[in-house]
Formats: sequence, C-alpha cells, structure tokens
Amino acid sequence: MNREIKRVSIVVLAMFLALFVSTSIIQVGAADSLNADARNSRTLYASYQVQRGSILVAGQPVAESVPSKDTYNYQREYPQGPLYSAVTGFFPISGAPTGIEGSMNSELSGTSNDDFIDQLQNLVTGHHPQGNSVELTIDPVAQQAAYDALGSQQGSVVVLQPKTGRILAMVSKPDFDPNTLAVHNVTQVDATYQKLLKADGDPLINKTINELNPPGSTFKPVVLSAALESGNYTLSSQMPNPSSFTLPGTSTVIHNDSLTSCGAGSTVSLETALILSCNIPYAELAIKLGSQAIKAQAQKYGFNTSFSVPMHASASQYPGYSDQAKLAMSGFGQADDTATALQMAMNAAAISNGGTVMQPNLVESVVTPDLQVRETFNPTTFGRATSETTADSVAQTMVKDVSEGVASNARIDGVQVGGKTGTAQNGTNDPYTLWFTGFAPANDPQFAIAVVVDNGGGLGQRGDGNSVAAPIAKKVLEAVLGK
Repeated sequence: MNREIKRVSIVVLAMFLALFVSTSIIQVGAADSLNADARNSRTLYASYQVQRGSILVAGQPVAESVPSKDTYNYQREYPQGPLYSAVTGFFPISGAPTGIEGSMNSELSGTSNDDFIDQLQNLVTGHHPQGNSVELTIDPVAQQAAYDALGSQQGSVVVLQPKTGRILAMVSKPDFDPNTLAVHNVTQVDATYQKLLKADGDPLINKTINELNPPGSTFKPVVLSAALESGNYTLSSQMPNPSSFTLPGTSTVIHNDSLTSCGAGSTVSLETALILSCNIPYAELAIKLGSQAIKAQAQKYGFNTSFSVPMHASASQYPGYSDQAKLAMSGFGQADDTATALQMAMNAAAISNGGTVMQPNLVESVVTPDLQVRETFNPTTFGRATSETTADSVAQTMVKDVSEGVASNARIDGVQVGGKTGTAQNGTNDPYTLWFTGFAPANDPQFAIAVVVDNGGGLGQRGDGNSVAAPIAKKVLEAVLGK
C-alpha cells in the first residue's frame, strides 16, 4: 500500500514540476514573443486602452495616437502616411499590425517585459498608461528625396549608412495611405485592405525588403570579389573576349549588351569587363571560379540570410549550381539569383566600408513616456565579406564605372560616386528589372544606395539601369550630400 502511495506521489510531483516549468516558460521566457504574436488579438485590443507610443523620425511623429470620440480610446494617425508607409506599416482594429507597428508592437503598446514595473505602478497610482515611442534611423531628407525621385515608377529605394548599417531611407512604390487602414470601422478597413491586395503593383508589399528580383549586373561585384579573394586573379587578369558565348551543354547563345565583344582585343581584363558591364567575361569567370566559391562569397555579403531590421527581410538567394549553364548565367546575376534592394545596398555599403558588412537597422532608440531612453541602437557587425584590399579594388572599379563606364548617369559634379547598374531579364517577353547600386562620396563613403525599378520603368525591354535607375540614385545622393 505504501509503495503504491509512493508511486502516485512521484507521478503527482512530476506532473506538478512539469506544469511549473511550462507555465514559467510561458510567463517569463515566451512572454515577449506571445505578446508580439500577430494572432494574439487580446494584446491588440488591450493596446487601444493605452495611448500607443509614437513612431518618430528626427523627433517628429510619423505615427501617433490621439484621443478619439468613439468607443475606442485612441485613434492611430499617420501625418505623412504614404511617404512613410513602407516603414510604419499600419495598425488596424482587425488583423495584425505591419511594419514597425507590428515588429515593435510590444514596445509601442507598453506591454513588453521591460514595461512590467511601469504597468504595476500605473495600477497602484492610477496613472494613465502609455506606450513607448520608437525613434527611427530614417533621415527625413533622404526619405523625401527617395520618394520624390522614384516618382510614379514601381519599385524601391534603400539608403544605408555604410559604417553603421543605419537605414536612412526606405521607400516602396506603389505606396498606400495607412490612415485608411487605421479607421475604427472594421467593414471599411477590410474593404480597403482587400482593394489594396488586388491593386496593381502590390502596394502592401514592402519591396525594399520583401521583393526578390534577379540582380543582373549589380551582382558582378560579388563575382569579382570572389575572384580577387581567391588569390588567383587581379583586376588586370584577362578573360577570353568573344562577341558571343554558347552556354555549356546547351545550344543557348548569350551576348554582351552591346552585342559585340567587350572592347577591342581578343581578351579583356576583369576591371574593364565590369566597367563596361560585359556578360560574357563574367559568365566565363563564374565557370572558372565554381559554384561553391561564388556561393561562399555571396553569403559573406549576406545572401541566403534573413535579416530583422526589425521587420523581417526576405533572404536574397544564391542557391549554388551544379548545372554549368546556370552557373555561367549566375555570373551576371541571372539564372536563379535573386536579391532584395536592401541586400544590394548592403553589398555597396560593405564594399565602401573596407569589406565589413554591418547589420541593417531601422530603430535608433526606444523612449519611455517620461522621456527616458530605454534602448539605444548600437552598430553591429554581420561579418567580413572581403579583405580591405579586395574591397578597395572593387570600390575603385565601381568609381570608374560611373566616371568612365556604363553607369554614367549617376555622375555628380565635384563628387566621386561608385556604382554599378543592372538590367535584369525576367523572361522571354517580360519587362526588365532595372537596378543601380552604389555609394558616395567615394573618398569617405557616407551613403550607400540601391534603386530597383520594376516593369522596365514602363519601357518594357527598351530600358536599362543607366537610363532609368541611375538618375534616381543621382537625385537622392545629391539631396543627402547637399544637406
């Protein structure tokens, strides 16, 4: 009898311990993630009982909560809605918040673990509960310039600070007005949301971090980096220079954009091939380097990694290739290569930063209602993509690409700009994706930029990166350099 009681006691004790551990994990370890979970509607509804913190740019609110005269306590407002829609996202009364509203929800609503003591004090003192404000890294001059320069084009612009990873501009078009998704009418919000879901150009998708496109020739600096890092190549290393090239194992023939050889001569240097943006030499180089070397180099820049900015940024892809034809095409950013605007801005930033890749970030600080800074942004290194020597070599080649090569429309009087254009194919009859990525000023880089224009910039297959994307980058860089 005593033995049976002992067994039951052990079982009961084990069950108690299991319950204690599981509830402790939920209440302590998982509290923040559960509060931030978009499916946790209780947390969302509770947010309307407090004055949600503001989202700030240069100290000015781009999202704020004001008292409402309806059954809800507060109305979320976006003073410059479309301009910052890719950054702020929206805070609806039905469904999950997006953008910074979603990724920083627990801080903005004052429900994070760090706010626990404040919540208790509010209960005891009867003080009105308030959320924390979130100050962003966005530069209002850069943001406005990027928004204006992109104009009516469909695409995106990202500007980074190379030495820190701060995101200074994040523009995605077509945009939307988050105010229309924050009204206190579920039927109206749902109708607006469905309309935006069906709208041309996917305005609800943040194209800077969640749209993947073939990078085209903007990927060539990555391949050049892999070649220089191998120790087997220099900028003056020569490649065969035919006017056409048959992909291995196929009857498919590729050409340079000029439909001729890459300059005069039977061979061409890696430097000249990048400056003139010739596809054939980089297809040949990719085959010589091999898939693993290029993949390893791409991953050092950030490919195949998902970043949190703190919104989720889709991973750019260099999958690696066993097929030699695809490997050759990957050398100039085609085949199955895909990239976000953020990733290509990170590439340019790393090249201009001596080969060091910084973690991209949008949040400068979290400030409590009594103006105490609770969290402060600290630059974080993702890793080293290349040696300083390699980075300097690639950077100088990109400077020549702008000053004397095919990226000429990014030139700025009195300022050295480094850059690379891209004209990426999407299908036999589909419009091209047009790119520019670069940095300025080259002697002391303060800004790295990526511009992506979808749908061929309205020109189908007649547009190119230099004619469409490079002028957009030039306008943005002129604005931030002239502040």
